[in-house]
Amino acid sequence: MKKLLKIILLLTGVYLLLMIPLPQKERELQKASKSAFLWDQDALWNQLERAFLEGRKMPAAVLDSLVLEMTQEMDSLLLANNGDAITPGDVFYPTIENKFFQVAPLIAAQQNRTGWYINFYNQLREKLKEDTVHWDINTPAARQMSYRILYGIRAAVEEIMLQSPEEAFVSTMHVHEEPSAAPQANILGITVHSGDLLVSRGGAEVSAFISRGNDFPGNFSHVALVYVNEETHEPFFVEAHIEKGVAIATKEEYLKDKKLRFMVMRPRADLPELKANPLLPHDAARYMYKESIARHIPYDFKMDYFDSSAMFCSEVGSYAYKQQGIQLWEFTSTISSEGIMDWLHSFGVEHFVTQMPSDLEYDPMLSVVGEWRDRETLFKDHLDNAVMDALIERANAGEKLGYNIWLLPVARVIKAYSFLLTSIGKEGVIPEGMPATVALKNNDFVARFQALKSKTLSKAEDFQKEKGYTPPYWQLVSFAESSLVDK
Repeated sequence: MKKLLKIILLLTGVYLLLMIPLPQKERELQKASKSAFLWDQDALWNQLERAFLEGRKMPAAVLDSLVLEMTQEMDSLLLANNGDAITPGDVFYPTIENKFFQVAPLIAAQQNRTGWYINFYNQLREKLKEDTVHWDINTPAARQMSYRILYGIRAAVEEIMLQSPEEAFVSTMHVHEEPSAAPQANILGITVHSGDLLVSRGGAEVSAFISRGNDFPGNFSHVALVYVNEETHEPFFVEAHIEKGVAIATKEEYLKDKKLRFMVMRPRADLPELKANPLLPHDAARYMYKESIARHIPYDFKMDYFDSSAMFCSEVGSYAYKQQGIQLWEFTSTISSEGIMDWLHSFGVEHFVTQMPSDLEYDPMLSVVGEWRDRETLFKDHLDNAVMDALIERANAGEKLGYNIWLLPVARVIKAYSFLLTSIGKEGVIPEGMPATVALKNNDFVARFQALKSKTLSKAEDFQKEKGYTPPYWQLVSFAESSLVDK
């Protein structure tokens, strides 16, 4: 009994010691001095849904005739301006945006819709990408206009797509076949070349945070650099993972790691650097492929793209092209909302002027080649975004991420075990570079996210049964916000 008592006292003492928080070092955070973009268009979203409901009541012939008239007008407008260099202050893009938002709910209401809206969307973003080559993308006017069109029109297109039956859903979109001399491969029907950048959206809770936690909330949370072997034409994907740092994935491994969507981006062939060396993208990809084999590169939780000793996902592509004389992300990403900064800092982020995956889409040096998503993953993407947007509102209202201090000793033991696994080249339960306290805060975040997602999904399913159509994004946000109030 005495021995047992001593063991209990010893374990209790060790447990209590492990509960003592480590002193926190004060670090100067790199903060942004800008403000987040706000749509502030609640009235518009409600009007779009009313137009959709009115369209469903119209006789098919009347609705089809109205849509045809509106789409022909938009085709003429785009055709008339196709050869012109449009400036950010021109009325062309706001006019197109307004007209597309007017016709989108009517197209969604059609029983036998055509693929016009997808073709028009792809032509429009190809036109905008050409125009932004001549814009100073760092100016607020240029930055906001490119975001409104590329993100806003996509949002409208996807609302139409979510009203489509499964058999009519278009998963693969071919946008612009930018010329490339680099070796090529095929991914889900899209031709990719060595040096291409795949921006994607992961299925994890933190992926939603990365997508939305930005001054310009987006649809993407991850970047992978494609390397295609010039002899076998086998594609590999160089990417940074929180769990294991920079690693190489095969095509099968890349697709198996759940993706809700991905978009293929490629450097423009007319860049001076590519004119001088058409194989530059391949050289960049091969360099990064070899670099990730030659040394262990841990994940960079600080999101400091100036320090290549550790890398986050965006930094992999940025670093590779930097070695070839090309600086991607012509403008830096900014995170200005206090709540988002606080929550991200809980995960170890120290740099809020950085390079976010979603912002790569707006880089004038890159062309959008193609995009993929399916109906199930698209709805999940929208659902996760809505839940995250509601949680961000709470963060900005002052809510903090926390953890149960009684679990800290357990987390520290797991962290020690994870350290041993990492030291022999295996994956730890708690990722390398992530302290035990951060792991517990991550658990708090995941628990909040999953609880709110469950309630939001339940309300979405009730809406679907009652109304007979998939709830649009603004309804999902409303469900998430009301679910937070309900608790």
